[in-house]
Parts: sequence; C-alpha cells; structure tokens
Amino acid sequence: MRRTLIKSAVIISMDDTIGDLPRGDVLIEGSRIVDVRPSIDVGGAAEIEIVDGTGRIVIPGLINAHMHTWQTGLRGYAANWTLLEYFRRMHAGLATVFRPEDIYIATLVGALNQMNQGTTTLADWCHNNPTPDHTDAAVRGLIESGIRAAFFHGSPKPEPKPGEPHFSEVPHPRNEVERLLAGSLADRDGLVTLGLAILGPHYSTLDVAMHDFRMAHELKLIASMHQGGGPAKTPGGWEKLIGAGLVGPGINIVHGNDLPDELLDRMVDLGVSFSVTPENEMIQGHGFPITGRLLKRGVRPTIGIDLESVLAGDLFSAARVALSMQRALDNAESRKASGTIPATTTIPVREALRWITTEGARMLGREDQIGSLTPGKLADLVIINCSDLNLVPVHDPVSTVVMQTSLANIEAVMIGGVWKKRNGRLLAEGLGAKKELLVQSGRRLVHDIERQGHAA
Repeated sequence: MRRTLIKSAVIISMDDTIGDLPRGDVLIEGSRIVDVRPSIDVGGAAEIEIVDGTGRIVIPGLINAHMHTWQTGLRGYAANWTLLEYFRRMHAGLATVFRPEDIYIATLVGALNQMNQGTTTLADWCHNNPTPDHTDAAVRGLIESGIRAAFFHGSPKPEPKPGEPHFSEVPHPRNEVERLLAGSLADRDGLVTLGLAILGPHYSTLDVAMHDFRMAHELKLIASMHQGGGPAKTPGGWEKLIGAGLVGPGINIVHGNDLPDELLDRMVDLGVSFSVTPENEMIQGHGFPITGRLLKRGVRPTIGIDLESVLAGDLFSAARVALSMQRALDNAESRKASGTIPATTTIPVREALRWITTEGARMLGREDQIGSLTPGKLADLVIINCSDLNLVPVHDPVSTVVMQTSLANIEAVMIGGVWKKRNGRLLAEGLGAKKELLVQSGRRLVHDIERQGHAA
C-alpha cells in the first residue's frame, strides 16, 4: 500500500476536533488520511515517502462548487457581457457550434487548471450537451484529468427552431441520466460522480420543475439549479414544490440574489444549500451575492467560479471577493445605522476558508469523505509554500492562506493519496499538445459564430 508522511508543516485541518497545528504531521495510507497530530513516529518503516513540510502550510483540497467548465476555450471572450448578453451570445450563439471534441478539451484543460490552482473537487455544471456524445466527451475530460468531480448533467438552452418547444418546456432527459448511472458514472463513491443541473422553477414550467425534482428525489441525486436573472418562468413555483415535499437537502440553489426573505427563510429551514459565484454575479449583473443574508440565517454559502469565459478560475480570489464584498456591505450598513463602522470585523477570514472546503463538501453530500484533514477521510490536500516572497512572514496561517495565497504558492496537490502536482509542477503529460488543442478549439468556435453574424 502506498504510504506518505508529511512532516513538520503548519496544519490547517478545518476539523474542529483537530484544529490548527503550528507544527504537525499528516500520515496517508492508500487513498486516505490515517493520522493528523503534532508528531507521528513511523519508526524505520520501509516503503514510505517522507515529505518535509518545513516552511509549508497544509490545507484540505479546495472545492469549487460551481463552474461551467465547457467554456474554458473561450477564456475572456465574454468579459464585457452583461447577463442578458451572455444568455443571447453564449447559449443562443456560441454554445450551438460546440462539437463533442470542443467540450472534451475544454473540460480536460479546465479541470487540469483547477487542480493546478489547488482545487481537488470540481462541481462541473455542464449545460451544453445537446447529444450523448457531448455528454460523454465532458465526462471523459473529467476522468482523464484525474480531478475529483461532480458532473452536473444539464441541458442546452438554444432558441427553439420552428415547431420545437422552448427549452423551459422540456423535462430533463431521464434516459440520459439512467444511461450515465448504468455506465461511466455508476459508482456513487467514484472519483467522478453524477448530479443534475436542472432548470428549476425560475427557468422552466411548473410541470417540468415537478418532473425534474421528482426524478432527482427518486434517483437520490443532488439537483442544482440557477435562480435569478430576469423574471421567473413559474411565479409561485417554489411554493408549489415545497408544498409537494420536494424541497430539502439535496437541492442546491446557484446565485439566488433576488430570493425574497420569506422564501429564503423557508429554504434554509428545509436544508437547501446555496452556491454563490461572487465575482461573476457582480460583474454580469445578477446583484450582490447573498453571503451575508445566509450568514444571518446561520448557514454558510459555498463558492464557485462560474465562468472562465468571463474571469479567472482562481478559487482563492473568489473567496476573497465574497469576503471583501460582504464586509463592505456590513460596514456600509453599520455606518447607515450608527454613523460608524463596526467595532470589529463582521466576518473572520476562517469563514471564507470554510466556504471553499467544508461547506463545499456538505453541499455535495460528501462531508464524511472530503473537506477537512480528518483521519478516515480521503487524502485530498494542498501544500502551500509559505516561504515564498509574497507570503513571508506568516503571523496567522489562515489569513496567509485566504488573503495572500495565489497560484504561485501552490507547491503540491494530492487527490485520493495520489500526487497531482509536485514542486510547483502539474503532473500531467502532454500539456503543450493539450493547450494547442484548446487554442484551436477556441479559435474555431469564435470563427464559426462570427461567420454567422453573432460577433461579440
């Protein structure tokens, strides 16, 4: 069995029992963590890799709760679009010229980039899969990358052709879901698992929403849906779904910026999870992220990147944006109420680290497997070189991780006991060829859509 001992590192376990260790060891056997404490003596044990953690911080692997990885080949192309332009130019435009090979290379390179930046679990929200070949290409990209992922199977949103129903009237394809569950995503505890990226009542008719929620409940799959961006397709739909007993744990809301307080209260009480994508929500016009509204109700958000076609895929930056934005709102509210800012900060930095570790695990229903450095959990972890120029000196390791760490400091990444990055280098073969395929794909997509008169 493969064994690894990381010694003498600063440990931020995100496990309330273990806490933080100013100097500690992590022992990994096979795919799992077996011990975390100040000092682990393995004696003269043979066939064990000893990793010197001096000058390093070890944290749980990051969990990106929401990203449309299929758009990696269009990085930056949509940076100046509002949400309404995105709907028109991406879903009704560029998405329609994607081939399976475009989905494959975008998903593969996007997942590799996530690992390179410290993400060990990716919630890949794939809603550009008009054919089974497109779906299979996305799944193949995830599997080939080696990342841990939840593949959220979605549905495309083109403008309907004459005689075709609008996408809001089309139930989620059960036959495709069952095909995946019987095939490439059959293992519910595998490296890549299945979830549903459904329309929800904001984007579908009530009949479709009822169908999709019931299917998710029956198949015991997490159902994630966008909530926001223009008027709801089914006003009052949430109340009807709640009345039918279909809303509870396993339902995930993405964005939710315009949710009224009363409905948000009910969702929180029912155990719904929430994923915010703070940077993109503010850039494209969703509104202010609901981070503070959730915290006031005693629950935490998860954090996602959303769109690399708009912004960078760095989860540390997304957490910082969420934290900074909510502190700013809290400070402004305090000034309005009392004439001065709060006596102390309203959100400590450790909260932001929870949003991209333990809370992501909880949203995916895998809090017993990932999200913290806990004996028995899967060995998903990140090693940060805190002797780097931009990180020294370290006074508060959590603050260093949340407020100052960048891609440049990610020295190593492990997923399930297997190194995916070492000594600052991603362990992926043929990266040059993969990048070139992505470049060719992106160029063709832009060329094809601009030839049709849909230029950005």
